[in-house]
Amino acid sequence: MHAFLRFPGNRRRALTLSYDDGVIFDKRLVEILNENGIKCTFNLNSGFYGNGPRRLTREDAVALFKNSGHEVALHGEHHYSLAEVDTASAVRDIMNDRADHERTYGTIVRGLAYANGSYNDEVVNLLRTCGVAYARTVSSTEKFDIPTDFLRWHPTAHHGNKNLMALCDKFLDAPNERWIWQKRPRLFYLWGHSYEFNDNDNWEIIEEFAKKMGGHEEVWYATNMEVYEYVTAFNNLVYSYDGKTVYNPSATDVWLCRFGKDLFVPAGKTVILEEIGQQ
Repeated sequence: MHAFLRFPGNRRRALTLSYDDGVIFDKRLVEILNENGIKCTFNLNSGFYGNGPRRLTREDAVALFKNSGHEVALHGEHHYSLAEVDTASAVRDIMNDRADHERTYGTIVRGLAYANGSYNDEVVNLLRTCGVAYARTVSSTEKFDIPTDFLRWHPTAHHGNKNLMALCDKFLDAPNERWIWQKRPRLFYLWGHSYEFNDNDNWEIIEEFAKKMGGHEEVWYATNMEVYEYVTAFNNLVYSYDGKTVYNPSATDVWLCRFGKDLFVPAGKTVILEEIGQQ
């Protein structure tokens, strides 16, 4: 009995972005994303505010990100390669960053991007202890799969990927539901650093991407944390023995496709499926 995740509003596609380091070029990036209704997670180093002319000051970062609809996440207080430092240093880099962000932005911060892409099994276990819910790697997949391990969350592509526009077309194409695997949802995850657009003089990449990918009614635009929380709510649905009764114990409304039927299961509610056959 297959249950296929559908994103909020019964959508089959979702887009999320992740940009690192907290630099002044984030201002232009935010403008481009806002113009196209796209959300992004910005991974900031709390120890580097105003550290040189390219870094955002704390005041500029607050003005840009607080209550913006975008997410602030961890990138290490001092951008340590977590798999290459001792445990105590790794804990301080994560937890000092978390404490600072939570004070500065007035929200609970549980997301992270691995600085320099550095992690191992020990680091993953450490993140769990530190209360981190998800962590993005730098290993692009060119796929649209839903993560099965959010502490090893691999993105779809870096914005410099030569196949970026082709991936966009593939993502936006209408699904062919001849085969059951084609009913799966699609999640496009783009990552990078906004200073790359400045240094490579190629802002047209993100402008073209945002124009192409933004404004689609069938796409859910979300931050990394919103994706994590929604997928977690879907994964925590409880089914009866025959699969026809579904209970949603979370505080998040969930949409899904089950037995070929589109279903809406409100937060804290039970839904009974009647007179439908297995698919």
